[in-house]
Amino acid sequence: MKNAVLKFLRDEQGATAVEYGMIAGLIAAAITVAVSKLGNELTTVFNSICGAIKGGGATTC
Repeated sequence: MKNAVLKFLRDEQGATAVEYGMIAGLIAAAITVAVSKLGNELTTVFNSICGAIKGGGATTC
């Protein structure tokens, strides 16, 4: 029984999969933040363009 527990504690085969999962999660979080920020900036740009178009007498953008 003791040998089985020691063998289990020394086994690092599953640790690699967990590490890759954590890396994938961090990459996904970074992409989410970047896309969200980019989306907000694009909204500001399009609203500015829309305001300029409406200022020229247009009724819709």
